[in-house]
Parts: sequence; structure tokens; C-alpha cells
Amino acid sequence: MPISSGTIKFISSLRRKKVRQNYHKFTAEGGRIVGELLGQDRYRVEQVYAVENWVAEHGDSLRVPVTTVTEKELGRISQLTTPNQVLAVVATPEISEQLPTAMAAGWSLYLDGIQSPSNLGALLRIADWFGCQHVVGGPGTADLYNSKSIQASMGSFLRIDYREGHLSDITTTFPDLITFGADLDGENIYTLEAPDRGVLVIGAEGPGVGELARSQVQRWVTIPRGVGRRAESLNAAVAAGILVGGLVK
Repeated sequence: MPISSGTIKFISSLRRKKVRQNYHKFTAEGGRIVGELLGQDRYRVEQVYAVENWVAEHGDSLRVPVTTVTEKELGRISQLTTPNQVLAVVATPEISEQLPTAMAAGWSLYLDGIQSPSNLGALLRIADWFGCQHVVGGPGTADLYNSKSIQASMGSFLRIDYREGHLSDITTTFPDLITFGADLDGENIYTLEAPDRGVLVIGAEGPGVGELARSQVQRWVTIPRGVGRRAESLNAAVAAGILVGGLVK
């Protein structure tokens, strides 16, 4: 039985942040990400829509409602340029306003105005790779549940404690953590003797770390350019990967 036009309209509307927030739902697509979603219990999968081949392979082991759709129907509800076999409608979890005490024990990232959803997803992958379990998105940062953020994270959003907030939330709650910021005039990341815990602030590619966050950064770090190189900046996620690799031991 084909899915109704009302269902198609609702799922398609989840591409808009306001709708996601109103209904506390988002979509995730692709066999890998949906498979990881179905194997954890932090996020509740409400409904799965998948093509016949995917249902035949996975359907018997699923404990959530599954609707078999055609490639055309999947294309109508998908937010991907090329739909990938399966789409899940997922409930957004409730996040406590209190920062987890575990933040005091390791490295965390604070994202200051990272507007690109793809960069946000990539930054979550970096945090996941290096064991930075906590990431806070500041004002102006893209929505975690934007489909591009979810896809770019490659499942890392499932393993990272991500929440929205201000840098002052972290510095007030954990005053002993040293706050590092990325800046062209900072200390050389390759020679810096880093502590075993702290917060790294990553700003947007153009403006960098904003003034409000800058006032709370205690130490600045930089990635030195090669001799004679004239590139003005690095992609935010690329820079974060190099910096986190230098800070986290």
C-alpha cells in the first residue's frame, strides 16, 4: 500500500528546523546510519521507510514499524540528492540543561557560529575520533538535526553528547578547565605542551571566534603555515582535526 500524501508531506516538512523543533522529530537516511540507530537506545526510532530489498534483508530483525516503499516514494520523502534505500523518522531526545560532570575529566569542543551543517557533522566525527565526548554548539551554529549534519557525522552524533549553549556555561560550571581558542596569532600547536583536559573553541572560517567567546579564551593556538604559503585560512573542520590531534594525548 503506497504511503499517503499526508505522510509524504509531513516527512518532507521535517527538512525545516521549525517543524523539527515543533514535533521533536528528525530524519536519518542510509543503511549505515539507520542500522546504527536501530542498534542503540539513546534515540527512539519511530518509523522506518525502506525499499523492498532492504526490508527483505533486515525486516525480520526489526522491532520498529516498517513501511515498504518504492524508489519513487523514497525519493519524495528523502532529503538526499540520491536516496539511499532507507529513511527513519526519529524522536529527538530530551537534553538536560545541566552540563555533564564528565566534561571536567577530558577534552571538549565549543563551536562558535559554525553555520555549515556539513562542517558541524564533520566536527562531530573529529570529536568522536579523538575521544572528545562532549561538544557544545554556541549561538549561530547549525542545527544538529539538519539532514546534512546527520549525514556528515556518519553516525558520530549517536556517540557524542551534543547540546546547545554558551561558552560561559562551560567556564562557569568548570572553572578549572583551560579554554583554548583557534587563532592565527596563537601558540604553535606542534610545540605546545597541552594539559590532559580542556576546551577547544572553534570559530567560523571567515570571522573566526566571535568577540563574546574571545573574551573567555585563556590561550590561543594556531597551525603554522608552510614557508611562503599564502592561504588565508583552513576549513573549520580541517583546522579542528589538526588542533585536536595536537591537544589530545
